[in-house]
Amino acid sequence: MDWFLILVLFGVAFYQRTHLRALQQRLEGLEGSLDHVHALFREGATATAPEREEAPATAEPVADEVRDAPEPAAARSLSVPKSVKLVGAPEDIPARAHDDASGQPDETPDPTGPEKPGLFERFSFDFEEIFGRNLFVWMGGVTLAVAGVLLVRYSIEAGLLTSSVRVALSFLFGIALLGGAEAAYRNADKVGDERVCQALAGAGLATLYAGFYLAGTQYGLIGQTFAFLGLAAVTALAIALSYRFGLPSAVLGLVGGFAAPALVGSEEANLPLLALYLALVTGGLTQTGNRQRRPWLGMAALIGGLGWGGLLLTGTGFSATDIVALGLFFVLLGAVLPSFLASEKFEQPLRLAAAAIASLQLAVLVDEGGYSPLAWGLYLLLGASLAFFGWQKPPMRPANAVAAAIGILLLAFWSDPATGSFIAVLIALAAMFAGVPLFHVLKDKDQLVDRVMVAAVSAGLGLTGALTLDGSSSPLAGISCLALAALPVAGAKALWSRADNVSVTLNLASAGLLAGLAANSLLPDWTLPIALGAIGAAIVWTLRNRLAQHPAFLATASAFAFASTLSLPGTAAGMAEMDALTGSAQSPYWLGLLRWLGAALPLLALGYFAKDKLPRSVAEFLAALVVFGAALQVLPPIAAVWLATAMAILLRWKQQQREWAVLGLVLATIAWAAEPLTIWLEGAGGALFGDPFMLTDLPTIRQTLGFILPFAIALAMARITEGRILEQPVPLFWAALVPAFITAHVLFKQVFAIDTLPAFERMGLAERILFETLLLGAAWLAAKGIASLRASPLVASLLAVTALAHFALFTGFWHNPLFAMQAVGPVPIANLALAMTVVAAAILLSLRLWVPRFRSAIDAAIMLVVSIGAIALLRQVFAGSYLVETAMTQTEDLLRSLLGILLGIAFLMIGSRRGERSWRIGSLVLMTGTVIKVFGFDAAGLEGLLQVASFLALGASLIGIGWFYKRQLRAAPQD
Repeated sequence: MDWFLILVLFGVAFYQRTHLRALQQRLEGLEGSLDHVHALFREGATATAPEREEAPATAEPVADEVRDAPEPAAARSLSVPKSVKLVGAPEDIPARAHDDASGQPDETPDPTGPEKPGLFERFSFDFEEIFGRNLFVWMGGVTLAVAGVLLVRYSIEAGLLTSSVRVALSFLFGIALLGGAEAAYRNADKVGDERVCQALAGAGLATLYAGFYLAGTQYGLIGQTFAFLGLAAVTALAIALSYRFGLPSAVLGLVGGFAAPALVGSEEANLPLLALYLALVTGGLTQTGNRQRRPWLGMAALIGGLGWGGLLLTGTGFSATDIVALGLFFVLLGAVLPSFLASEKFEQPLRLAAAAIASLQLAVLVDEGGYSPLAWGLYLLLGASLAFFGWQKPPMRPANAVAAAIGILLLAFWSDPATGSFIAVLIALAAMFAGVPLFHVLKDKDQLVDRVMVAAVSAGLGLTGALTLDGSSSPLAGISCLALAALPVAGAKALWSRADNVSVTLNLASAGLLAGLAANSLLPDWTLPIALGAIGAAIVWTLRNRLAQHPAFLATASAFAFASTLSLPGTAAGMAEMDALTGSAQSPYWLGLLRWLGAALPLLALGYFAKDKLPRSVAEFLAALVVFGAALQVLPPIAAVWLATAMAILLRWKQQQREWAVLGLVLATIAWAAEPLTIWLEGAGGALFGDPFMLTDLPTIRQTLGFILPFAIALAMARITEGRILEQPVPLFWAALVPAFITAHVLFKQVFAIDTLPAFERMGLAERILFETLLLGAAWLAAKGIASLRASPLVASLLAVTALAHFALFTGFWHNPLFAMQAVGPVPIANLALAMTVVAAAILLSLRLWVPRFRSAIDAAIMLVVSIGAIALLRQVFAGSYLVETAMTQTEDLLRSLLGILLGIAFLMIGSRRGERSWRIGSLVLMTGTVIKVFGFDAAGLEGLLQVASFLALGASLIGIGWFYKRQLRAAPQD
């Protein structure tokens, strides 16, 4: 303890050395400046203004001894402070006083001008000044204080005097030092250094602190209470002496005042008395700092008081008196003292920190006190104090917001409260932390923190009340939320005409949230989406003219519009509604219809009033889905899907700008069409790999007409408009062709109803030929145009390509009757082989007409199809309906060669007549292939005269064909 006091005193002395030196220099400079100013006054007083007006020429000159009076040394070395001003105007000083005899202005530099010290002068180290003049004085004071402590201790340990005499001597020594300080203060002109009295006063106070500590704590000469009162008296004396002897006494009062309770600490402290003592010390030091213009002293005192408050809360078992004492102490630290703090730099942060720490300490006290009315009353007293001082000093209002936030959290942590007590505290918090800011708003004397507190505190208290009182059957939770909602409503109304859009939004959002909480508490569970929908629609209606003014308005309206939809699955009725959405409901659910329509109401309102494209589109899209969900509650799925399609048609007809609503309806229909479309796609995928596409692989007629067809129609009504990327709207009619084609395919498959493999072998070729014929007919209808639909060669070409691809993949590759079990019919020539060849050739000829740039490739495809068809017809003559059941004979093989030559001649004649080289090239290719076949295969199987005859016939044929080809080529035009 001894070394602690020594170090504290030495540190204070060393810290104040430079400050006292600077103060001394300033004082000397001010004295010199004042002397110089007085000399200027005397010089200007020799000639008054009236005398100059009456006899300006005969004015008496200023005495030479006055003008030439030397300036004080301090005035020459230091500049005149800015606060020193002349009483008279500058023109009252005669101009001739500044001019020399020649009439020229006096060029003597201004004696009051500042002289800037050089770099080495500013940082010079004067050993004699520091050690000889300053440090030894303070070291002497510290030595005297140590001597006092050692004297008391030595007298006790050596047993020279009785304990009472020793303590008396220590007090007398301390008082003697204080007396010496007073004597030095009164004889300052003789002492010549104010640090002597400061050092003596500091040593005396330290000796008195040490005397009470050693006598009361270490040696037990006096009781703990008397020792504590003695230390408190010394602290008060130090504060009082700081007004006389300056900073050292104040610092000793600060350190000793907060150290005194620890120095005489006991296991059973008197909390009320200790709290009173700490309050007096903190308040006294704060006021002293303000009076002496030392704001750091008040801040340090406030920090020390808050620190002691935390230590006091570490105890347990507080009585009612303890709670009152501590609560008042925290109110003093958190509200009262910060309001009187005079610190320009750290005033606001310290006020916020003090309010936050004091609020937390009071919250701990409320918790330790079992949330008793007394403890809550003290917390409310803190809030009232902050509100009062915030009323007087608006910069303190953010501190009130901090206390409000902690109070709401404290209310939320109150477990199992009595309903009456909880409601009373909630009302008090609302009046304190939301009512007072609302009053400021209504009086137009508010700040941003007031506007935010009206909204945030009301919402926080309402949410806390709803969560706490929700389990009870009492409607108090809903009623309290409704009452709290009146505060932000009034705030929004008062702020409506101002330019603070964010504050209006916050208050409207708070009112909407509280209204929703009230509806959740007071109304039946199934009505929540309806109530939220009404609240959301009301907010959208209120902001309808401001949605485009600020993003906050649009965000608030959108949030409440979407909230009603999000509440649908969160209630008990949501399970029954989910069954209706999946089509498993057994009967219409009319309550579900009301709930979903209520949830759609704010979305419809937002989609109608919003001007911005993005939020309007999202609202329309979601509104369409929610309305479709409402229809599913009472209608069968097919009826609901067709209703959605009808709505899409109506919107496309009457409200073309509501394209996102149409897209929402399209999404609703595809949700039901997805299953039958998946069934068809699975069957089509198998068919692509050679599996027969049976009737059982298709969706049913009910699914097709009930889901796929309306989806195709709705998709045809949709379009996409995106101004930033697309210059013009993009219709989705082309995409609708896919589900339309699937619908037509399913309906067509019902004609043959092929559901077994034998049926597929018997009728598969006929079904494919008819399907390709229908596609070709649709292509020609598209090419020619129907009624109001104009001709579209593009659509016609797409349909023809589809028919050709169908023929090439299924008839030409997977199920070709030349090598697959596919019946062509028993009648030669007039059978399905001829029909398939004619249809395929017609398709190719149509494409040749609509896509002329691919003419050569199409001609080659026609020649290939005709050649395959001719071989199939020849094969049918020998094999019958199923071309793969009978093996090919030698005669049939020879006839195939002959057929190739005949077809080559036919292609040559067509090419020659039409002047098209592609047909002539095709003829050469076919005849070359036939020759290779005859030489390589047919002749090898003949013997004797048949082999000779075949070669003779082939040779004559080749000569004739060559002669004919040359003749046709000479006559044919070059293309």
